[in-house]
Amino acid sequence: MTTDEILDILETKFPHAHCELIHRNAYELIVSVVLSAQTTDNAVNQVTPALFEAFPTPQALAKADLSDIEAKIRRIGLYRNKAKSIQGLANAIIERYHGEIPSSMKELTSLPGVGRKTANVVRSVWFDIPSVAVDTHVERISKRLGLAKPQDSVTEVEEKLKRKIKRERWNRAHHLFIFFGRYACMARNPQCEQCPFKESCRKDKLDAYQRKTAS
Repeated sequence: MTTDEILDILETKFPHAHCELIHRNAYELIVSVVLSAQTTDNAVNQVTPALFEAFPTPQALAKADLSDIEAKIRRIGLYRNKAKSIQGLANAIIERYHGEIPSSMKELTSLPGVGRKTANVVRSVWFDIPSVAVDTHVERISKRLGLAKPQDSVTEVEEKLKRKIKRERWNRAHHLFIFFGRYACMARNPQCEQCPFKESCRKDKLDAYQRKTAS
Protein backbone atom coordinates (compact mmCIF):
# COMPACT_ATOMS: atom_id res chain seq x y z
CA MET A 1 0.00 0.00 0.00
CA THR A 2 1.41 3.40 -0.97
CA THR A 3 1.60 6.34 1.41
CA ASP A 4 -0.97 8.17 -0.70
CA GLU A 5 -3.37 5.23 -0.29
CA ILE A 6 -2.74 5.17 3.47
CA LEU A 7 -3.44 8.90 3.75
CA ASP A 8 -6.54 8.64 1.55
CA ILE A 9 -7.95 5.97 3.87
CA LEU A 10 -7.14 8.04 6.94
CA GLU A 11 -8.79 11.10 5.34
CA THR A 12 -11.97 9.08 4.99
CA LYS A 13 -11.71 7.83 8.55
CA PHE A 14 -10.74 11.17 10.15
CA PRO A 15 -11.88 13.99 7.85
CA HIS A 16 -11.85 16.52 10.67
CA ALA A 17 -8.39 15.70 12.04
CA HIS A 18 -6.78 18.86 13.40
CA CYS A 19 -4.53 20.24 16.12
CA GLU A 20 -6.46 19.69 19.35
CA LEU A 21 -4.40 22.12 21.42
CA ILE A 22 -6.61 25.18 21.85
CA HIS A 23 -4.78 28.38 20.89
CA ARG A 24 -5.43 31.81 19.42
CA ASN A 25 -1.94 32.82 18.34
CA ALA A 26 1.59 31.49 17.87
CA TYR A 27 2.58 32.32 21.46
CA GLU A 28 -0.29 30.27 22.89
CA LEU A 29 0.45 27.41 20.50
CA ILE A 30 4.16 27.11 21.28
CA VAL A 31 3.55 27.28 25.04
CA SER A 32 0.81 24.65 24.75
CA VAL A 33 3.03 22.30 22.77
CA VAL A 34 5.81 22.62 25.35
CA LEU A 35 3.29 21.90 28.13
CA SER A 36 1.96 18.85 26.27
CA ALA A 37 5.17 16.86 26.74
CA GLN A 38 4.36 13.61 28.59
CA THR A 39 0.73 14.59 29.07
CA THR A 40 -2.43 14.77 26.96
CA ASP A 41 -3.69 17.66 24.85
CA ASN A 42 -6.92 17.49 26.85
CA ALA A 43 -5.04 18.02 30.11
CA VAL A 44 -3.20 20.99 28.63
CA ASN A 45 -6.45 22.50 27.35
CA GLN A 46 -7.86 22.39 30.87
CA VAL A 47 -5.12 24.63 32.29
CA THR A 48 -4.23 27.00 29.46
CA PRO A 49 -7.35 29.23 29.52
CA ALA A 50 -6.48 30.46 33.02
CA LEU A 51 -2.77 30.58 32.17
CA PHE A 52 -3.27 32.76 29.10
CA GLU A 53 -5.84 34.94 30.81
CA ALA A 54 -3.28 35.73 33.50
CA PHE A 55 -0.30 35.90 31.11
CA PRO A 56 -1.61 36.83 27.65
CA THR A 57 1.79 37.72 26.15
CA PRO A 58 5.39 36.52 26.38
CA GLN A 59 6.16 39.73 28.27
CA ALA A 60 3.55 38.97 30.92
CA LEU A 61 4.77 35.40 31.30
CA ALA A 62 8.39 36.50 31.56
CA LYS A 63 7.62 38.97 34.35
CA ALA A 64 5.39 36.61 36.36
CA ASP A 65 6.34 35.07 39.66
CA LEU A 66 7.25 31.44 39.06
CA SER A 67 4.88 30.34 41.83
CA ASP A 68 1.99 32.02 40.01
CA ILE A 69 2.78 30.14 36.81
CA GLU A 70 3.04 26.89 38.75
CA ALA A 71 -0.35 27.50 40.33
CA LYS A 72 -1.96 27.85 36.90
CA ILE A 73 -0.60 24.57 35.54
CA ARG A 74 -0.47 22.50 38.73
CA ARG A 75 -2.91 19.91 37.36
CA ILE A 76 -0.54 18.66 34.67
CA GLY A 77 2.49 16.44 35.17
CA LEU A 78 5.94 17.91 35.81
CA TYR A 79 4.33 21.29 36.38
CA ARG A 80 7.29 22.78 38.26
CA ASN A 81 9.76 22.01 35.49
CA LYS A 82 7.28 23.09 32.86
CA ALA A 83 6.66 26.42 34.61
CA LYS A 84 10.41 27.14 34.50
CA SER A 85 10.55 25.99 30.90
CA ILE A 86 7.77 28.20 29.56
CA GLN A 87 9.06 31.22 31.48
CA GLY A 88 12.51 30.64 30.00
CA LEU A 89 10.89 30.29 26.61
CA ALA A 90 9.06 33.61 27.06
CA ASN A 91 12.26 35.39 28.07
CA ALA A 92 14.11 34.04 25.03
CA ILE A 93 11.29 35.08 22.68
CA ILE A 94 11.53 38.64 24.02
CA GLU A 95 15.32 38.87 24.12
CA ARG A 96 16.01 37.26 20.74
CA TYR A 97 12.92 37.93 18.65
CA HIS A 98 11.31 41.05 20.14
CA GLY A 99 8.34 39.08 21.47
CA GLU A 100 7.44 37.50 18.12
CA ILE A 101 7.47 33.76 17.52
CA PRO A 102 9.95 32.97 14.72
CA SER A 103 9.10 30.57 11.91
CA SER A 104 12.42 29.04 10.88
CA MET A 105 13.53 25.67 12.24
CA LYS A 106 16.90 27.10 13.30
CA GLU A 107 15.35 29.98 15.24
CA LEU A 108 12.61 27.91 16.84
CA THR A 109 14.96 25.17 18.02
CA SER A 110 17.27 27.81 19.50
CA LEU A 111 14.53 28.54 22.06
CA PRO A 112 14.70 26.70 25.41
CA GLY A 113 12.42 23.69 25.59
CA VAL A 114 11.79 23.65 21.84
CA GLY A 115 12.94 20.58 19.91
CA ARG A 116 12.21 19.55 16.36
CA LYS A 117 8.76 18.18 17.18
CA THR A 118 7.58 21.41 18.80
CA ALA A 119 9.15 23.49 16.04
CA ASN A 120 7.49 21.39 13.36
CA VAL A 121 4.09 21.69 15.04
CA VAL A 122 4.39 25.48 15.18
CA ARG A 123 5.64 25.71 11.60
CA SER A 124 2.89 23.42 10.34
CA VAL A 125 -0.11 24.54 12.39
CA TRP A 126 0.49 28.27 12.71
CA PHE A 127 2.68 29.22 9.76
CA ASP A 128 1.37 26.59 7.31
CA ILE A 129 4.93 25.64 6.35
CA PRO A 130 5.16 22.03 5.11
CA SER A 131 6.52 20.09 8.09
CA VAL A 132 6.41 16.61 9.60
CA ALA A 133 6.13 16.64 13.38
CA VAL A 134 6.91 13.27 14.94
CA ASP A 135 5.34 12.75 18.36
CA THR A 136 4.73 9.41 20.05
CA HIS A 137 1.60 8.76 17.96
CA VAL A 138 3.26 9.55 14.64
CA GLU A 139 6.30 7.46 15.54
CA ARG A 140 4.18 4.46 16.57
CA ILE A 141 1.92 4.63 13.49
CA SER A 142 4.86 5.04 11.14
CA LYS A 143 6.53 1.93 12.52
CA ARG A 144 3.36 -0.16 12.67
CA LEU A 145 2.54 0.72 9.07
CA GLY A 146 6.06 -0.10 7.91
CA LEU A 147 6.93 3.44 6.93
CA ALA A 148 9.88 3.28 9.33
CA LYS A 149 11.85 0.53 11.04
CA PRO A 150 11.38 -0.36 14.72
CA GLN A 151 14.91 0.80 15.54
CA ASP A 152 14.62 4.17 13.80
CA SER A 153 15.13 7.29 15.89
CA VAL A 154 12.56 10.08 15.88
CA THR A 155 14.75 12.06 13.47
CA GLU A 156 15.05 9.06 11.16
CA VAL A 157 11.27 8.60 11.22
CA GLU A 158 10.82 12.26 10.28
CA GLU A 159 13.27 11.99 7.38
CA LYS A 160 11.66 8.80 6.07
CA LEU A 161 8.17 10.28 6.21
CA LYS A 162 9.37 13.38 4.37
CA ARG A 163 10.76 11.16 1.62
CA LYS A 164 7.72 8.89 1.38
CA ILE A 165 4.93 11.47 1.70
CA LYS A 166 4.37 14.16 -0.90
CA ARG A 167 5.40 17.57 0.41
CA GLU A 168 1.93 19.01 -0.12
CA ARG A 169 0.54 16.35 2.25
CA TRP A 170 3.07 16.72 5.07
CA ASN A 171 0.98 19.01 7.26
CA ARG A 172 -2.18 16.99 6.85
CA ALA A 173 -0.40 13.66 7.39
CA HIS A 174 0.72 14.77 10.84
CA HIS A 175 -2.87 15.28 12.02
CA LEU A 176 -4.16 12.12 10.36
CA PHE A 177 -1.49 9.95 12.00
CA ILE A 178 -2.17 11.54 15.39
CA PHE A 179 -5.92 10.97 15.18
CA PHE A 180 -5.38 7.40 14.02
CA GLY A 181 -2.96 6.79 16.88
CA ARG A 182 -5.12 8.55 19.45
CA TYR A 183 -8.51 7.12 18.56
CA ALA A 184 -7.90 3.77 16.80
CA CYS A 185 -4.32 2.48 16.76
CA MET A 186 -3.55 3.20 20.41
CA ALA A 187 -0.35 2.09 22.12
CA ARG A 188 -2.41 -0.26 24.29
CA ASN A 189 -5.52 -2.12 23.15
CA PRO A 190 -5.55 -0.88 19.53
CA GLN A 191 -8.73 -1.53 17.54
CA CYS A 192 -7.08 -4.11 15.31
CA GLU A 193 -10.26 -5.84 14.16
CA GLN A 194 -11.63 -2.64 12.61
CA CYS A 195 -8.26 -1.53 11.22
CA PRO A 196 -8.06 -1.05 7.43
CA PHE A 197 -4.33 -1.83 7.58
CA LYS A 198 -4.41 -5.03 9.66
CA GLU A 199 -3.17 -7.24 6.80
CA SER A 200 0.06 -5.28 6.47
CA CYS A 201 0.47 -4.12 10.08
CA ARG A 202 3.88 -4.68 11.69
CA LYS A 203 2.76 -4.23 15.29
CA ASP A 204 4.07 -7.67 16.32
CA LYS A 205 7.49 -6.87 14.90
CA LEU A 206 7.57 -3.52 16.68
CA ASP A 207 6.39 -5.06 19.96
CA ALA A 208 9.09 -7.73 19.74
CA TYR A 209 11.78 -5.11 19.17
CA GLN A 210 10.54 -3.04 22.11
CA ARG A 211 10.52 -6.06 24.42
CA LYS A 212 14.04 -6.95 23.33
CA THR A 213 15.42 -3.45 23.93
CA ALA A 214 13.60 -3.17 27.28
CA SER A 215 15.07 -6.42 28.64
